[in-house]
Amino acid sequence: MSQDNMFETVSCRGVGTYVDQGSEFIAIIDHVSSVVAAKRVINHVRREYTDASHIVPAYRVPARDTDNLLREYADDDGEPANSAGKPVLNVLVQRDLQHVVTATVRYYGGTNLGVGGLARAYAKAVSAAISDAGIRNAVPRTQLTITAEYDDSGTIRGILDSENITFEASYDAQVEFEIEVSEELYSDLTERLLSATHGRATISTSE
Repeated sequence: MSQDNMFETVSCRGVGTYVDQGSEFIAIIDHVSSVVAAKRVINHVRREYTDASHIVPAYRVPARDTDNLLREYADDDGEPANSAGKPVLNVLVQRDLQHVVTATVRYYGGTNLGVGGLARAYAKAVSAAISDAGIRNAVPRTQLTITAEYDDSGTIRGILDSENITFEASYDAQVEFEIEVSEELYSDLTERLLSATHGRATISTSE
């Protein structure tokens, strides 16, 4: 894959904190490849910090797994307009980070910081989270959900293991595997999985 297709993202999950006049800001940042995955991270943070005053989400992820367009999203979560979500998203844009999601938790300290103070605080917390996570070069990846009958699950596991692809599996009426693959591997892998299961497996991308 050419370097033209490469982009910068965070190396791993990172956490950054900033305190201003008693208010504590805790920013969590992580690498994701779809809107679905971004929302999953945000919801996890909301469940973890149920007592927070605000939890401000933002992300820059592919609009679809098959194109190069980015979907940018941010929300102030009850803070004054443009004092939280937009400053966080601006940090991601200025650093040109892609395939990333952030959720910044605020515990109110009793003093109003004003729009400017809030914007600086949220931006500083997210910048600290980026420093904690580190930055790496990456290539576009596609998030896939493979749904199969139990009889085919061992075959699918074997193929994924042979390609050193990590996965998350869930078991219900059928087995679902969630994976991420590079664009280079996508076509060959899907063809191999369908062939090995004689078309019984279904493979879908997450938007």
